[in-house]
Amino acid sequence: MHLSRRQFLTVLGNGVIAGVVGRAPALAADAADFPRYGNLRLLHFTDCHAQLLPSWFREPGVNLGVGAAANRAPHLVGGNLLRRFNITDARLAHALTHLDFESAARKYGKVGGFAHLAALVKRLRADAGGASLLLDGGDTWQGSGTAYWTRGRDMIGAANLLGVDVMTGHWEFTYQDSEVLDNIGRFNGDFIAHNVSLTEEGLFDDQPAHDAATGHVFRPYTIKRAGDARVAVIGQAFPYTPIANPQRFIPYWTFGIREAALQQLVRRVREREKPDAVVLLSHNGMDVDLKLAARVGGLDAILGGHTHDGVPGAIEVSNAGGKTLVTNAGCNGKFLGVMDLDIRRRRVAGYRYRLLPVFSNLVKPDAEMSGYIAEVRKPYRKRLDEPLARSETLLYRRDNFEGTFDRLICDALRERLDAQIALSPGFRWGTTILPGETIRMENVLDQTCMTYPETYTAEMTGEQLKLVFEDVCDNLFNPDPYRQQGGDMVRAGGMHYTCDPLAGAGKRISGMRLDDGAPIDPGKRYKVAGWATVRSRSAGEPVWDVVAAYLRDRKTVAPMQHRPKILNMAGNQGAGA
Repeated sequence: MHLSRRQFLTVLGNGVIAGVVGRAPALAADAADFPRYGNLRLLHFTDCHAQLLPSWFREPGVNLGVGAAANRAPHLVGGNLLRRFNITDARLAHALTHLDFESAARKYGKVGGFAHLAALVKRLRADAGGASLLLDGGDTWQGSGTAYWTRGRDMIGAANLLGVDVMTGHWEFTYQDSEVLDNIGRFNGDFIAHNVSLTEEGLFDDQPAHDAATGHVFRPYTIKRAGDARVAVIGQAFPYTPIANPQRFIPYWTFGIREAALQQLVRRVREREKPDAVVLLSHNGMDVDLKLAARVGGLDAILGGHTHDGVPGAIEVSNAGGKTLVTNAGCNGKFLGVMDLDIRRRRVAGYRYRLLPVFSNLVKPDAEMSGYIAEVRKPYRKRLDEPLARSETLLYRRDNFEGTFDRLICDALRERLDAQIALSPGFRWGTTILPGETIRMENVLDQTCMTYPETYTAEMTGEQLKLVFEDVCDNLFNPDPYRQQGGDMVRAGGMHYTCDPLAGAGKRISGMRLDDGAPIDPGKRYKVAGWATVRSRSAGEPVWDVVAAYLRDRKTVAPMQHRPKILNMAGNQGAGA
């Protein structure tokens, strides 16, 4: 079905969020004509994880916030999020929540897809009369079979065709450093990151850098003209890349939040460049961005990513320099953030922010992008399309504690590697499969495809297992956002436990036991299977081959969600409802 422009905008208007400086965001039911506001339009997507085609993606049913983050965005799920942002439109409610996901997904169709995103971007840029920028928050080159096999080059081609002006990164750095630099050379836009520097060894060895004098590996910022406005965009790559991902791929690069350096850079940019607006393109995660916005003055907006939070409003944060707008535009190409700014006398006088869901059955795909996607996938179609098994339940990943696709991965690891316990990382990327659908090899790759996929088995004591769980739990629930690294809780198969997110470090995990109910003995050794080791490469076969073999043998699967027992979270608005 091809919609007229007014019909198309009416549909989007039913899901438009509008915000005005000094007023809380509200649902704009009268936005059918999608009127342009101000004189600068910033378009933002993030964390697409190489998903070129439309897909299903279920939002989390549990996304707990603790400390100052409790009961505020992004830690609102289900009805709590809808009530906070006064959302009543059923289609937008489906896009933003896990509620009644299966039936709503069948009714409203898949989301995302670069051909549909391209059509939407072209329409919005045309409506802005040339006064627009398209910003990519990173995690673009990883997450699919084709991205893995082409070393991210399929996504470089797609980004160039989409017209991305500026991007920063995270999973981009899980390719070899030489591959990263080669890909950046092929990218038509600007790759920026003020917080990535050469190590002392890298400086001594004359490793490639944007500026050898300062040690910046990439350009810290860029100045872009959009219509009559000059916009400074500063890049903030994921600060904990060498901790969360293998440092062996990028041995000469150091990362960090670098708050003081950012404040200094903002001041210097404003003094020297005299921009009309200063924006931080961030891959910190939203909690980190909210804290950063309160402590660094001079930023008009932070367009954020990493934690995959689809937040339908810009959060206003006060600081010494005034106010900073903080946003996060979801993942998988499911949303496009649209920030319209009214620039007057080199300052932002007002704004409108809309988080637009990209429903593939409502947006006619862009023909040029469709052709490119078909061509880049052509050499791999046979392997991608291989049917493996049928799912009898909803398979998804995104949740603080447990996803059914992660349960499937753990079941496969335990059975194929003959282990008592299986561990799987709490990655937030990965698409969803509806009950009754065929699980194809492409679906498995969507959940597992990365550059360190090797599996392993190891003997671990009960005490060592608890240390692993405590460490990941502190990363997730430390009340200081600067000590969080994103990601969800490590997934476990063959065992159960109790978690108290409000307890102190080292005291959040208790009641660890095997599936048969036997307590896990701190001094006893258990055979544990897993994948995605960060510090050294494992010797096992890639996890996708393990899962695929398991599925071929099973023919049908129905893994059940099993969350741990959670304490002291009654009333927390990040837990269901």
